[in-house]
Amino acid sequence: MTRSPRTPRTKAAAALAAAAVTALTLAGCGAADAPGAEAPAGSPADLDAALEEGGELTYWTWTPSGEAQAEAFMKEYPNVTVEVVNAGTATDEYTKLQNAIKAGSGAPDVAQIEYYALQQFVLSDSLLDLSGYGLGDLEDQYTASTWSAVTADDAIYGLPQDSGPMVLLYNEEIFDEHDIDVPTTWDDYIAAAEKLHTADPSKYITNDAGDPGFAQPLIWQAGGRPYQTDGTDVTVNLQDEGTKLWADTWNQLLEPGLLADIPTWSDDWWKALGDGTISSIVTGAWMPGILEGSVPDGAGKWRVAPLPSYDGSPITAENGGSAQSVIKQSDAPALAAAFTRWLNSSEESVDVFLEQGGFPSTTAHLSSPEFLAEEPEYFGGQQINEVLVEASENVAPGWEYLPFQVYANSVFPDTVGAAYTDKSDLNAGLQAWQEQLVTYGSSQGFSVNK
Repeated sequence: MTRSPRTPRTKAAAALAAAAVTALTLAGCGAADAPGAEAPAGSPADLDAALEEGGELTYWTWTPSGEAQAEAFMKEYPNVTVEVVNAGTATDEYTKLQNAIKAGSGAPDVAQIEYYALQQFVLSDSLLDLSGYGLGDLEDQYTASTWSAVTADDAIYGLPQDSGPMVLLYNEEIFDEHDIDVPTTWDDYIAAAEKLHTADPSKYITNDAGDPGFAQPLIWQAGGRPYQTDGTDVTVNLQDEGTKLWADTWNQLLEPGLLADIPTWSDDWWKALGDGTISSIVTGAWMPGILEGSVPDGAGKWRVAPLPSYDGSPITAENGGSAQSVIKQSDAPALAAAFTRWLNSSEESVDVFLEQGGFPSTTAHLSSPEFLAEEPEYFGGQQINEVLVEASENVAPGWEYLPFQVYANSVFPDTVGAAYTDKSDLNAGLQAWQEQLVTYGSSQGFSVNK
């Protein structure tokens, strides 16, 4: 999840489902027949030559800094024209992108794709492998978790733009009013939720109406590794130890009604963040900029803290983030790859991204003294980037998404979502979700849980 508002859950589910069906259709007779993207013959010198020769590119993105970055690029490379198109946020864009790929025309040269969705576009053989252009040499410029999200074996399917190590944003004014200490463990967090809601039933520690993009990073942090893929062999175990640990913990908030039943990104959610109805957000490091720009009534009240953990350790996970990928349909692959390289590795471009409130994936910027020393007034002068960067260094390794994750997320509301509606055991919802994923994956040519 990048710094951009999302649609309500029901609309997102419909868009995800449409994208998923198209993606797997593109894979032909099933996963076993899906070809891998071959790396083009070439080198970094070819990218430099393409920039010199020039041409036209189309770039699909919802990033607020997209237009300004393209303008800076064209100023540096006047022979290149970049048309920036906001084709919709995340799932809306994926549906349009899959339709263009299926039609054989109309796709952009470069597209923004979230990490969780990348594998599905790889599956449909839609993305150019950038390794042939020498972009593997850039690996050390990025955090380990974001680099692993865009690579598979020796192939590179994009360059990371931002990252979303999970942190806790909390309303210090509300916490102080109710004498609540900043929780360092999930047990502390549950106790704080009980204390707050008992003292003022109109207040909640946080909201959760059921969102796979929220649940899965928390499963990741808890040590769950429910998805494993080896070629076309896929294992789905949504009752492994870590997944069950998360569910049993979150049940203590869900079942007693300690979570605000307010969908994230809804109008009611923004209002609740401003008036104190919701007193904390468990979220990615990209969220502070959104909060500052979208909730003016919260100015001076909010702070950033490490994500609570099960034992008080700093372990966390990634919530969202996206890359820029070159679409195989591009008529100018070298130029598109050169633009992608500049977009996510040049200091000029990343500086523009930071000015628009982005949270980078580049280690040089994350370790910059100037970046670490920023003291935004919105957060009471706290040096919030120190907390965010520390979180990026404590992301647990080993997480995998499914090769049909877009579909998986689309059916989360119909399975796990029922537990949120009924305030019932999340484990039952997870088991129902698993049954659907096994059935669907098997129907698409994967060997699931075999």
